[in-house]
Order: sequence, then structure tokens, then C-alpha cells
Amino acid sequence: HLSGFKSGLTRTINDYVKKKENQPIVLLGEDVREGLTAIINMKMPDPQFEGQTKTKLGNTEAKGIVESIVYGNLSRYLEENPTIGKLVIQNVVSASRVRQTAQKAREVARRKEGLVGGALPGKLAACSEDNPEKSELFIVEGDSAGGSAKQGRDRRFQAILPLRGKILNVEKTHLLRILNNEEIKSMIAAIGTGIKEEFSLSGLRYSKVILMSDADVDGAHIRTLILTFFYRYMQDLIREGHVYIAQPPLYKV
Repeated sequence: HLSGFKSGLTRTINDYVKKKENQPIVLLGEDVREGLTAIINMKMPDPQFEGQTKTKLGNTEAKGIVESIVYGNLSRYLEENPTIGKLVIQNVVSASRVRQTAQKAREVARRKEGLVGGALPGKLAACSEDNPEKSELFIVEGDSAGGSAKQGRDRRFQAILPLRGKILNVEKTHLLRILNNEEIKSMIAAIGTGIKEEFSLSGLRYSKVILMSDADVDGAHIRTLILTFFYRYMQDLIREGHVYIAQPPLYKV
């Protein structure tokens, strides 16, 4: 009977909200029951209880009966009392938004934790120097540029991280999507400082983070997108003088 009440209540409110609201909203049972206290008084012949404590009704037919009664009567009540129905919509939609916001915050926190102290990205060509003060990280545009940079670097203290194409514009993107982006995840992991509130220069793996994109319009755009990410999420990296821009040659002499 308890399961029947819950499912009947959730189905009723979902149908009512879909009918009254123009935007699609999917409500969970916890959204509908937020702040609700209910007393269910049910009488039936030959009740079967589960467990030693006898606190749960075991008659399976009770669920369908209660769900049908709740759905029919509550639907009619909401239609006959639109003022109360409007308040119900406000409460359940608010509860749904709070739940989704909290869920996103937890997901963001998990993503951040996974980026701090995690494994280095597989495409990073690391250097042999362990002292951050003596090492450099070149962030380059694409695998082709990465291959050329690897050939010309001093592997003792210069690391290469190739990025595939243009990264996200973080000015227009939600943090959760940013943390799901493989190229940005690679940069965060390679640099080692974390981001935002978790940012700490104590984790910095390279004293110089050097942006080396192509000397064309696309390269300038990529460089701007990376600098925007640094400014918004690793601002002290710039303030403390760890970010550099390389000027690749246009011609071979």
C-alpha cells in the first residue's frame, strides 16, 4: 500500500504538471514527496504481513488498488482546486531544481577530485626532470605539431602536450561539461595544480607552461581559448608568471 501511494502520487503530479506547464519537466518521487507527511489508513480482508516485526503489508494486490484510488481522487481534487494545484506545481518544480543543482555540484566535485593527483594523460610526452623549477611544458596544436615538437625538444626538461583542435570556450560552457572535455582534462592533469577552489601552485609540475599554436588565425584562436581557460580556472598560473607564448617560425631557413 505504501508503494502504491508513492507511485500514484508521483504519477498524478507528473501528469498534472505536464498538463499545466508548457515546458517538459520530469519529476522524481523524491521531488513530489519533499516536505510531505502522509497517513494511509487501509482496511482489507486477510492481510499478509512480511518479516518478524509485521511492519510491512505483503499483499501484492494492495499496490494497484491504492495507486488507482490515489491517482483518480487526487487528479480530480487538483482540477477542482486550481489555486492549490498551482502551489503544488511551484513546490515540486522547486524541489526538482534543487535536487538537480545538488546533483550537478556533487558530480563536479567528483570530477575535480579525479583530476587532482590523478594519472598523467597518455599523450603527454613527459620530460626526465622531476624538479618543476627546471622543467617546461609545451602545449601544442595537434598530433602533427606534437611530433615536430618532440623531435626538436630537449627531453631532459621539456615536455610536450598535443591538443586535438580547439578546446571549449569556457565563457559559454557549464563547469560539468568543461570537466568532461578530454583536452581540458589533459591540461589540468598535466599541469597538476587543480582548478578554482582546489587550485594550488604546490602541485605545479612545470615552472613554464608554454602555448605553442600555429602562426595563423586558427592558432591564435586556440591560444585565446586556452588563455581564457587559464584566466577563469587557473588565474594564479598567469599572475605568478608561469604562462608563456611561443612564436613558432613561419619559414624554414
